[in-house]
Amino acid sequence: MLNHSIPEENQLDSNELALLIRKHTVLMTHRGKSSHIGSVLSMADIVAVLFRNILRKFPNDPCWPERDRFILSKGHAGAGIYAALAETGYFSIDLLEQHCRRGSKFCGHISHIGIPGVELSTGSLGHGLPVGAGMAYAGKLDNKFFRVFVLISDGECDEGSNWEAILFAAHHRLSNLIAIVDYNKIQSLASVEETLRLEPFAEKWRAFGWNVAEVDGHDHDALGICLDVTSVAGKAPTCIIAHTTKGKGVSFMENSVLWHYRSPQGEEFDAAMAELEITRDCESKMAD
Repeated sequence: MLNHSIPEENQLDSNELALLIRKHTVLMTHRGKSSHIGSVLSMADIVAVLFRNILRKFPNDPCWPERDRFILSKGHAGAGIYAALAETGYFSIDLLEQHCRRGSKFCGHISHIGIPGVELSTGSLGHGLPVGAGMAYAGKLDNKFFRVFVLISDGECDEGSNWEAILFAAHHRLSNLIAIVDYNKIQSLASVEETLRLEPFAEKWRAFGWNVAEVDGHDHDALGICLDVTSVAGKAPTCIIAHTTKGKGVSFMENSVLWHYRSPQGEEFDAAMAELEITRDCESKMAD
């Protein structure tokens, strides 16, 4: 029987992991001249709390049948998941250098092919929650106790396929399904409010029969409480609306639509990495 424990060298706390995700992904998008760094930075704290404190997933047994499933439905932010997996022991950190390189399996939009720990390739928006609902439904039918977490974007909630899945999950009482909305309020070309208004957002999920919580998506303690959905014997799925800042952690990227597609190069790359290094120095001094 495999030992389902996290190696000591991978036991970062969630704040350390979030900072490393931000640093890795700024570097990855710089090297690969890829985009979507703003989307990665907004979800970094959510991903760090999930991978460090919540998910029952183990790098030495990535296909363990009882594992919790995690799906990144906003697949364009895949760099953040690659970084989290590397830092928690699924593969060598050195492999992140291949991101968005010709012939690499580390695609710009997340891929499960040949990458341990990734459950589903995504990219076309609106696919992750329907597949996650199917996984959760299968788990219920098989009397399994794993949970399915699906991280979706706010702009992705424009997709009708999500609302079909939301109806399905409530109808089948999929209490083992947890949808997390990265509500950074900026879509690819404009704000959510300008593109297609979602409010009253929480009330819509509740009207569809879901349990709903709203949380500061950068507060690790609050995220940990909301995400620790332990019961799969209840009667309703859970939606966690995480209020976030697009580009969080790099001041000139925050709340800017520009960084959905822009690649950090030249002085902008240097400035971003310098800010993240300063953050690390400050956290180290606080720890001391």
